[in-house]
Amino acid sequence: MRFSVYQLSRKGGREKNEDRMGYCYTRDSGLFALADGMGGHPEGEVASQLALQTLAALFQRDAKPTLKDPLRFLHDAVMAGHHQLLRYATEKGLMDTPRTTVVACVIQGEAAYWAHCGDSRLYLLRGDKLIARTRDHSYTELQDTLAQVVPIAERFNRNVLFTCLGSPGKPVVDAVGPLLLQSGDKVLLCSDGLWGNVTDSVIAEQISGRPIADAVPELVELALRNGGARCDNVTVLSVDWEGAEDADVTGGISTETLGDDVFASTIQAGVMGDNPPDDLDEAEIERSIREINEAIRRSSEQQRQKKS
Repeated sequence: MRFSVYQLSRKGGREKNEDRMGYCYTRDSGLFALADGMGGHPEGEVASQLALQTLAALFQRDAKPTLKDPLRFLHDAVMAGHHQLLRYATEKGLMDTPRTTVVACVIQGEAAYWAHCGDSRLYLLRGDKLIARTRDHSYTELQDTLAQVVPIAERFNRNVLFTCLGSPGKPVVDAVGPLLLQSGDKVLLCSDGLWGNVTDSVIAEQISGRPIADAVPELVELALRNGGARCDNVTVLSVDWEGAEDADVTGGISTETLGDDVFASTIQAGVMGDNPPDDLDEAEIERSIREINEAIRRSSEQQRQKKS
């Protein structure tokens, strides 16, 4: 596999950043995920971090170096994150459970698979066309869908979610795939801080026509400006899929030399640090990238020693 990733998160006008994002990969499979801890419930930043940790831990366990059933993995891993939140609340004696949305994408064997719960979104772009977008688990989106079939005179519960991880009832998890990728396809995961302040057409226009390292920061800044002083956290993770045939392209990540047992991840191991960062950008994950590159170097050396 060969791909490029750019991820960025800003606190906006909120007291703290409850969004989390990250990715991990083996030689033949990659997992990209984003979670948005929900306000109005305790420890949203813990909920989002714990959801990503669960996804990453299960991916590390099951991707050897590929997942047998990516769709089943995504569904089961998201549900496992839900149960981890319930367990966390019970162990801490919390009156309410921390809650979060989540969206996750697996890229494996030239194909993409994704799952989501809540209103964190995935966009898939090919050239200047929006190929796919997740549908929010909100009453607004549900009513918009129903309105195409039957007239709805009055709308209610605008932007209220009807499912999330950590909720009392069983979460709704929508999973899609496989969808075959083409070289140059771009996948974008984001929290509602982005799409709530920037239209789908602007997101598609910005991402499709420019390198993600340029487009993502400008999209985030645009969302912050549009959101104003009370803007929600804005978090984006974007992947530029270059495919195996683009081995000569410089930059990005190539997994071809990785050994079967190498697992790399930018998802933090701890549930919460002493001072979790409010703004997460490429500088914040520089240490993780160095560790990934070191793992690749060691794996390449091992492969050369086996051949010699």
